[in-house]
Amino acid sequence: MLKQHLQLKLGQKLAPQQIQLMKLIQLHTLEFEEELERELEENPALEIVKEEGKEDEFSSLEDAYQDEGTESIETDFDVDQYLYDDEPSYKTASSNYSPDDEEFDNESLLTEGQSLYDYLMEQIHLINIGDEDLKIAEYIIGNLDTDGYLRREIKSLVDDLAFSQGVYTTKERVEDILENYIQKLDPPGVGARGLQECLLLQIEKKVSSDKAVSLAANILRYQFDALTNKHYNKIIQKYDIEEEDLKDALEEISKLSPKVGGNFDTQTITINQEIIPDFVIQVKDGQVIPMLNSKNAPTLRVSEEYKDILTTYSHDKNSAEHKQAALFIKQKLDAAKWYIDAINQRQNTLLQTITAIVKFQKDYFITGDEKSLRPMILKDIADITGFDISTISRVVKSKYADTPNGIIYLKDLFSDSLTNDDGEEVSTKEIKTHLQEVISKENKRKPLTDDALVVILKQQGYNIARRTIAKYREQLNIPVARLRKEL
Repeated sequence: MLKQHLQLKLGQKLAPQQIQLMKLIQLHTLEFEEELERELEENPALEIVKEEGKEDEFSSLEDAYQDEGTESIETDFDVDQYLYDDEPSYKTASSNYSPDDEEFDNESLLTEGQSLYDYLMEQIHLINIGDEDLKIAEYIIGNLDTDGYLRREIKSLVDDLAFSQGVYTTKERVEDILENYIQKLDPPGVGARGLQECLLLQIEKKVSSDKAVSLAANILRYQFDALTNKHYNKIIQKYDIEEEDLKDALEEISKLSPKVGGNFDTQTITINQEIIPDFVIQVKDGQVIPMLNSKNAPTLRVSEEYKDILTTYSHDKNSAEHKQAALFIKQKLDAAKWYIDAINQRQNTLLQTITAIVKFQKDYFITGDEKSLRPMILKDIADITGFDISTISRVVKSKYADTPNGIIYLKDLFSDSLTNDDGEEVSTKEIKTHLQEVISKENKRKPLTDDALVVILKQQGYNIARRTIAKYREQLNIPVARLRKEL
């Protein structure tokens, strides 16, 4: 039996404007410029005003949004909210400009290059090889990764050749084509199935009469595990050589490339983009002044032409076509107004966030010393600004700041804290800096173990467990003591 009943339910739903704002906030300067250009193309009711000599015209963002008057037109909908005087309202220019309004070049550099696949295919077609063997060779080349390695099992290639290419062959034949054709191509080392084979293929191309080269080839072929584990004494005893001989051999090995495909473009066109700072931070007379990059503060307004068109169409209420046109224009004006509001909110959010960060890390920006960094998490900045933690996360994501000490990644300013022997909270970044300094000054012939690092840092006032040292070392991409050993 069907029953009807009422049920009240509370729910939360984001408005389209809120979604748009969140997307805009997390964009860095280059992405924001692209997004702005796209919006200007799609919405003719939105205009960007290029004015000269308007730097630092307003002391705050709010000053840039003072409406100086509207025109009143009688229509079926309220037009007043869309019409403004010539002096642009909703200007997003303010003191966010850097004093010299430096122009950052954000043009992408396009470079054309040949891929490793194309380079190898050109060579294989110049070799005297049978038709079926050529098909197998082409298939092998197609299965090489961007570093030039063959990561797949030979048996899998045999099966694929049978099912997808209609070529029935054997594992031995594929291996023979790989070793006698593919691995003979340029660059040396291509077609290797592992690092050891890759290095051996390269060293074999060199003059074997050279003592250092010959020793290097022997070490790679027979003592590869000892080499990777840096058991140098074992290698010296094995070949009954002097330490200087081993140094010469290691120098030859260091000239080899572990990724022979790295010099080739993976695509025909690659795009290189330089970092454009989203914020400019200056230090004057002991004061830290944060500003937005001027490219984050465009001057926007609603199109005067669209205002005139709307005024014309709104007077004619009898024509269905004019009414439809007026409705279309209203939608574009709505979108323009929402977008300008979103840009305004984005700027306010970015500026308030960077101001809070600068206030929290004032000593660091003045000194430029990473040891001056205070422990700071997203919640600290959220408490200061009143924004949600997710908003702060979006602001710092992919954002950079131009400071007197160079361009920094905002996320690097955030770190957890630990308590030192004096009971003070110190940033984990400070501890990592100390760790790097200790390791950089160690005797490379006898590198410090994690246990030894624990003792040294404890003497400096940092009581840290060995597993924590290991974690920080891995985060800094510093290998274990055994792998840091040098002759």
